[in-house]
Amino acid sequence: MQDLDLHYIFQLSLILVMIAAGITAIAKKLKQPYPIALVLVGTVIGLINIPILKPLKTFITEGEVFNFVIITLFLPALLGEASLKLSFSHLIENKKPILSLAFGGTLLSYIVIGLSSVWLLHFSIPTAFVFAALMSATDPVSVLSIFKSVGVKKRLATVIEGESLFNDGLAVVLFNISAFYLLTYIHLGIAGIGNGLWEFVRVISLGLIVGGALGYIFSKLTQLFDDYPLEIIFSIILFYSSFLLAESIHASGVIAVVVAALIFGNYGAEIGMSPTTRLNINNFWDVAALLANSLVFLMVGLEITIIDLSDKWGLIFLAILIVLIARSIAVYASLFFIKNFPRSWKHIINWGGLKGSLSIALALSLPRDFPGRENILVVAFSVVLFSLIIQGLTIKPLLSFLGANKKEKNIQDYEQLLARSYQIEATLKEIEKVKQTILVTESVSKDIISQYTHEQNTLESAMEQLYTKYPELKEKQQIILEKHALYAQYHAVEKLLNEEIISNEVAIKEHERINDQLIKLEDHH
Repeated sequence: MQDLDLHYIFQLSLILVMIAAGITAIAKKLKQPYPIALVLVGTVIGLINIPILKPLKTFITEGEVFNFVIITLFLPALLGEASLKLSFSHLIENKKPILSLAFGGTLLSYIVIGLSSVWLLHFSIPTAFVFAALMSATDPVSVLSIFKSVGVKKRLATVIEGESLFNDGLAVVLFNISAFYLLTYIHLGIAGIGNGLWEFVRVISLGLIVGGALGYIFSKLTQLFDDYPLEIIFSIILFYSSFLLAESIHASGVIAVVVAALIFGNYGAEIGMSPTTRLNINNFWDVAALLANSLVFLMVGLEITIIDLSDKWGLIFLAILIVLIARSIAVYASLFFIKNFPRSWKHIINWGGLKGSLSIALALSLPRDFPGRENILVVAFSVVLFSLIIQGLTIKPLLSFLGANKKEKNIQDYEQLLARSYQIEATLKEIEKVKQTILVTESVSKDIISQYTHEQNTLESAMEQLYTKYPELKEKQQIILEKHALYAQYHAVEKLLNEEIISNEVAIKEHERINDQLIKLEDHH
């Protein structure tokens, strides 16, 4: 690799973006989870010798590069984007399952994997508990991307997002304690346990304080400006400064970002952001998250191929089994006392506890002389590959099997009526087109048109009955219609501006008015 040649690095980065964007576009077109497609293609690229891509593979699979890109460059952005859009009221409503999973479940999984790795994998205590820390939390990058692409009910999605965002910070804390302090604490006995608990509380508390303080300050800052490009810059500074400041004082950067973004996206949006600002900030982070996610998963696929797994199959099989069993114990035990929580959701949360890029980045960050580092890399990479491909590909069928993404009966009936009505509308248009093209007379087409028109009237009558019984269906259609009307108004203003019929100032004012109405529709919906 050409060291510090910025032009060369930019070229490689652009190639990576192009590959990632192409794969993501194809996966979305085929309505498949794009993270899995990217991991598979990345793995294939890593395994096959393609001369033109060799410099790219060499660059990406440098441990320092991968670690920097995932943890410092992308993680704050991805955590910030997810937390920014997470409703604080929804978190409060689901605080019991989220806290049980994020804290109780993570700690239980950590202990089970750590002890099992000592007993079954014959790892040393530090090696076993470092591996346990890597595997005890769900990776937000993986979980949020895949669950967004397959679709789940709102409450279940909130619990999954809340767990993945908070327990990730907990896992990083456990990783640092296990890698650098665990043996010292063990040798100190009772005093060591106290030191370990203090370090655990200190790191999390400082992360909460840093994130809370910066989130509040930047929320207040938005009150002074009504300028969405500037406020987007504020959000970028907030996410990265929270992470870097917390890390610089040895606190949890992950928890700091999550808390800061939650405050900014809820309190800040309420006191200081216009609807136009909120719409544009969300749009910006949608694009940033899609780009970051696409690059992350492609890089994971490339990175996995550098590990030699050939003579470690027994170790790998046992490691995967330990992680799956520990996850099951953690989920079912931590949710055991939570009332009114569907059993099917517990199964989904259990199987959906995916591992991903953060586990790999943390494993690669271990010092090269760390005892058992190679074994940790082998089992961590193997579990991540199994998790993303096997678990990731079976989540959607599991959701369907358990009925977790099943639509209510009234929605299904309505969609069937709507689909048939749309077909008849297209049929009548085609008949009129054919009549004009080949000069079919009225007497020939009359009976067929009458038949379809009668069916159309029957369908409209059935839909009106559903509207009366379920007013939310009509409201949903009205919202869609209002959105399209506002889009048309937006483009009409653009046309007037381009033809210099109205001034730029008037166009900006009109666009802001339309954006405000759009965001109100979104909030109402």
